[in-house]
Amino acid sequence: MQTVSDFMLDRLGQWGVQRVFGYPGDGINGLIGAFGRNDTLEFVQTRHEEGAAFMACAHAKFTGQVGVCMATSGPGAIHLLNGLYDAKLDHQPVVAIVGQQARSALGGDYQQEVDLVNLFKDVAHEFVHMVTSPVQARHMVDRAMRIAMERRSVTCLIVPNDVQDLEAVPVPPREHGTVRTGIGVTSHAAVPPATALANAADILNRGERVAMLVGAGALSAGNEVRAVAERLGAGVAKALLGKAVLPDALPYVTGAIGLLGTQPSWEMMNDCDTLLMVGTSFPYAEFLPREGQARAVQIDVDGRQLSLRYPVEVGLVGDARLTLDALLPLLEPKAENPWREQIEKSVRRWRETVRARALVDATPVNPQRPFLELSSRLPPHSIVTCDSGSAANWYARDVQLDEGMMASVSGGLASMGCGVPYAVAAKLAYPARPVIALVGDGAMQMLGINELITIAHRWKDWSDPTLVVLVLNNGDLNLVTWEQRVMGGDPRFADSQWLPQFSYADYARLLGLEGIRVTSPDEVGPAWDRALSAGRPAVLEVVTDPEMPPLPPHVSMKQFGAYMAALRKETGAAGSAALRATIKQWWAG
Repeated sequence: MQTVSDFMLDRLGQWGVQRVFGYPGDGINGLIGAFGRNDTLEFVQTRHEEGAAFMACAHAKFTGQVGVCMATSGPGAIHLLNGLYDAKLDHQPVVAIVGQQARSALGGDYQQEVDLVNLFKDVAHEFVHMVTSPVQARHMVDRAMRIAMERRSVTCLIVPNDVQDLEAVPVPPREHGTVRTGIGVTSHAAVPPATALANAADILNRGERVAMLVGAGALSAGNEVRAVAERLGAGVAKALLGKAVLPDALPYVTGAIGLLGTQPSWEMMNDCDTLLMVGTSFPYAEFLPREGQARAVQIDVDGRQLSLRYPVEVGLVGDARLTLDALLPLLEPKAENPWREQIEKSVRRWRETVRARALVDATPVNPQRPFLELSSRLPPHSIVTCDSGSAANWYARDVQLDEGMMASVSGGLASMGCGVPYAVAAKLAYPARPVIALVGDGAMQMLGINELITIAHRWKDWSDPTLVVLVLNNGDLNLVTWEQRVMGGDPRFADSQWLPQFSYADYARLLGLEGIRVTSPDEVGPAWDRALSAGRPAVLEVVTDPEMPPLPPHVSMKQFGAYMAALRKETGAAGSAALRATIKQWWAG
């Protein structure tokens, strides 16, 4: 007998799903049993359901396919939420399948009975439903998959455990009250009409100082972004999720923008007269041009994102690659372009600054140094993942991505704990590509050390075992410490900020992985060489200075005053060390 669980897994396979990330429990026993009878789907057991949702999100980011995660009823379902919100806020297609108590028990305050429809109603607001009949199973799977793809959103299926073991109904009866669905290909109108393109081109052609801002929606349009930038003589800033759109070595790429951004991006946005945004919902308006300063054009596949961050005159709803390709013939090349020369000069100066800051002495290691040393050593076609925290500052500014590389972070949610799960998902999707995770010690203690067990369990199946986890061990929840100082004028609060000591390299060796601990700046480069050639996954633990400031591209007088007030309150060695490190960084810049 084919059960509902068998049918649902088969249907997912017909949609092209290859693996499901999850953790078992009695609320999904029927579904787990069906995996044992299924020859096409791989069940990836994670160490925690939150990690499973992060992996599903990362799978969607790196493959462009729907990520699928699974959890049991009650606590298992609840644990998925953070990773699912990561997918929602970064507009990634993810389907969550969760168990529920038997239908006969619902409403009876049964063990692990949670109102899952309401629980998931926000994160999966496009589609969340309970499968209460075998006849529903086909259209439930189909709609969850199709809506996740079409809306680039999270959807959720709730399956009571008694329904999971019922006999499947592969084809609903042809009668009133049933629904029929299919898996057919969907075609889209991916290019805006000619009139809209002409209007956009007119604005861009009139601009004398054109700036571009690209995000995750432009990841498949790197060649077209480059062609448009060169035609318009524009500089290109990259939102954090769009870091891999263009190689960082291009002379007109100003790098990251925002709190983690660069001085050239800040200057370009303050001086431009025209702005072209492609596939981005970058949130910080204070780092965009002043309202009324620049005429603006925006391209996005989702019309709801248009004019959301900056008022635009022409909004183009369409695929970034196809729309830019259609726009390019309408653009007039800029002959003499002092604007581009100004941008390239600023970029050259900034690269010297970044290098100088990374080489500033620290106690014991400057946290920027591992990122600088990695850039010259990144293997071709690497995939880089980065966690939230101070590591994201150095990733944004110091890591230089090349053509053909992929990279991602938790963008909209900016959640800690994503870095290592992202790396696992990347390696499972692309076992022949090198993967590097850049993680702070706070995020590592949160989820990372647990998912190292998953890496140790699976790495021998990978055709290229290169997976390196860089851990910045500074004993401090560092980004929040700096936010406390700069935003609130408060000194570091030791009880909340200092972390328990943990030997990440020793733990890696305990698991059979390579473990490397670095306590001197001269050891950083050779340690990267050793980790990348280890022949097995490696943890590179670098003991770094918690007092090295992540200087933003622009500091207001209010922020500077708060910072100085915090350091005056922060008596002892820490406050003095932070002040000295800040002076060194400013001087290097």
